[in-house]
Amino acid sequence: MMRPDQLIDNLVADLRPVRRAPSPARALAIWLAVTVPSLALVIWLMGLRPTLPLRPAFLLDQALALSTAVIAAYGAVCAGRPDQPTWKLALPVVMMMLWLAVMVGQCALMTIGGKPGVLALHIDFACVPAMALAGFIPSITMVLLLRLSPIFRTNHACLCGALAATAAAEFALRLFHAEGSFLTLLVWQMGSVIVLTISGSVIGKWVLARLPGGMRIWPIPT
Repeated sequence: MMRPDQLIDNLVADLRPVRRAPSPARALAIWLAVTVPSLALVIWLMGLRPTLPLRPAFLLDQALALSTAVIAAYGAVCAGRPDQPTWKLALPVVMMMLWLAVMVGQCALMTIGGKPGVLALHIDFACVPAMALAGFIPSITMVLLLRLSPIFRTNHACLCGALAATAAAEFALRLFHAEGSFLTLLVWQMGSVIVLTISGSVIGKWVLARLPGGMRIWPIPT
């Protein structure tokens, strides 16, 4: 009969050192360090809009898009850790609803004010591939970061991560993609955010389940 000390030695003989997963703050910093240059590169390649509408409503929309991206990214990396409270997972949803409510409110105010062309809906197929292009690197980075974290609350992590990437892409999109009417912006661009968030969440979960468990991209402190 094998002695307990021999059993323990056999069990730990082939174990590799366990490295600590990055903290949520560090994971968010890594995501931003990759996302910001990638978005800047996409904007540079596509060309900055010659005349940006630097009105208060535009700046507010951009601030909400950026805030949604950052908060959703933080929620994603927190969702992958069992030591993080569940209330942090609600923050991205609240931020997304606030962003959408402000956009709908702006559209309603313009309509009541009688601004011409507000409710003119135009087809804008170009915004979908443009947003997918802008969000590709942020999405891949988020998947790799989630793979470094414990597999915990995967559905929430993937949904928040996809929202972070699409909100960041929407922020960049409005800097290089010409806008039509406000209703076109609301339906096509915000609709693309919702569709790409849901589809990105499903794809991200599928990819996470198939990545090798030993994958490590960045050095992690022990």
